[in-house]
Amino acid sequence: MRVVIQKSLESSVIIDKQMVGEIDKGFVLLVGVTHEDTQADAEYCARKIAKMRLFEDENDKMNLSLAEVEGQILSISQFTLFANTKKGNRPSYTEAARPELAEELYDYFNEQLRGHGFEVETGRFGAMMQVSILNDGPVTVLIDSKNP
Repeated sequence: MRVVIQKSLESSVIIDKQMVGEIDKGFVLLVGVTHEDTQADAEYCARKIAKMRLFEDENDKMNLSLAEVEGQILSISQFTLFANTKKGNRPSYTEAARPELAEELYDYFNEQLRGHGFEVETGRFGAMMQVSILNDGPVTVLIDSKNP
C-alpha cells in the first residue's frame, strides 16, 4: 500500500459538480493499493499516519501529530500511485489491485484511521474526482508498506 500524505490548510473533493468531502487543517491522503496488499498493510499505514509528526510546534519544528492539532483527514483512492512508467510514454497500471480488493482495503484503511480517533472524509472509490488541495509548507510524504 502506498499513501502520499499532503499536509493541508484546507482541501475538498468534488464529484459530478457536488462537494462530497472537505476538511480544514489536516492531511490529504492519496491511497494506492497493490494486489499483494493485506489488512496488515492498511493497519501499518494507518498507524504510521496516526503518529506522523508534520505540524509545527511553538519552536517551528515539525513535532506535532495530527491528533495534537485536532486535524482532519481527506482520503482519496488513487490507483495511479502504482503506475509503471518504464516502457513507453503511457503508464501501465498492472501493479494496482483489482477494484474489488482495492476498495475493500481502502475502506478498511479508512476505518483504521477512524479507530485512531480521526474524522475521515472521502471521495468515492472509482469515481472521477476533482480534488483541491491547499498544501501547507509544502509538506508531502510517501509511505509504502512494502518499503518501510
